Amino acid sequence: MPLQILVDEEKCIGCGECAEICPKSAKIWKVDRVAHILDLRYCHVCTICAMKCPTDCITIIRPGEDA
Repeated sequence: MPLQILVDEEKCIGCGECAEICPKSAKIWKVDRVAHILDLRYCHVCTICAMKCPTDCITIIRPGEDA
């Protein structure tokens, strides 16, 4: 299974903290009402987005891990 970043849309408040902290933000994140992933090819799997999220709505699943 490839890298996945899952956003729980019911918990996400669209604050944009994930996109603000991400080193590759413009290529990975789009935030409107909720955060959306655009393209994970640029993700460094630094996990900063998940750590910074105030509602804990981001889950990162690395290759080989189960959801």
